[in-house]
Amino acid sequence: MKKPFAFILIAVLTTLLACQKSAKNDDQNSEAVMNMLTDEEKASGWELLFDGKTLNGWKRYNHDTIGPLWSVRDTAIMCNGEGLGEGSKAAAGSLMTIKQYSNFELTLEWKLSPKGNSGILYHVVEKPELKHDYESGPECQILDDPAYVGQINDAQRAGSNYDMYPAAADRKVNPPGQWNSVRIIYNNGHVEHWLNGQKVVEFQEGTQDYQERFKKSKWVDYPQWNQSNTGSISLQDHGAPVYFRNIKIKVL
Repeated sequence: MKKPFAFILIAVLTTLLACQKSAKNDDQNSEAVMNMLTDEEKASGWELLFDGKTLNGWKRYNHDTIGPLWSVRDTAIMCNGEGLGEGSKAAAGSLMTIKQYSNFELTLEWKLSPKGNSGILYHVVEKPELKHDYESGPECQILDDPAYVGQINDAQRAGSNYDMYPAAADRKVNPPGQWNSVRIIYNNGHVEHWLNGQKVVEFQEGTQDYQERFKKSKWVDYPQWNQSNTGSISLQDHGAPVYFRNIKIKVL
């Protein structure tokens, strides 16, 4: 009886070790392709905005230095904004690409902290009289909707074109601590937001509907908002820890 039992035990242990090795290899393979372009992406003109190791190609809005809040952690860009809101001039400020873009397709993943708030902005321009990136560029909202403290309308929820076009009510938003995938397309005023594989926003700038929404939005108080069709991509510092990875862009 002892020999068969020992044989079975050895077989079970061997299987478990094999499974652990396989899982480890899968993790390594997943890590290997993180923050990289595939051959197909390279061939079709995609550009990698984050190499997974450094903040090369990025700067802090209206500053010459990155500052203490932005860093690279576990192959992701991290904003450690806890306790330091966007009004903390000495340390705070959104992280923006040095290179500027006009028509583009942008993809990335984000992960938010509980009750957190952030955003992905485009066509951002720097000017001394502007304190924040959102004063110039439209925003794809990032928010922990259920737990956020404060009043918000539908067009200020996750995935929305902030304060203009609400994201689809049936959108799927993964909770804090889990990654969400985003795709933003801007092509001659035609805008699309995709969240976790679902198109949640689509509109055309300049239409009557667009103008009516603008008049009812907070942006009427920001005369330089969305006045440029070329600018930087910006990751918003809104006083909450937030992570970004796999940031890729294709010029259209």
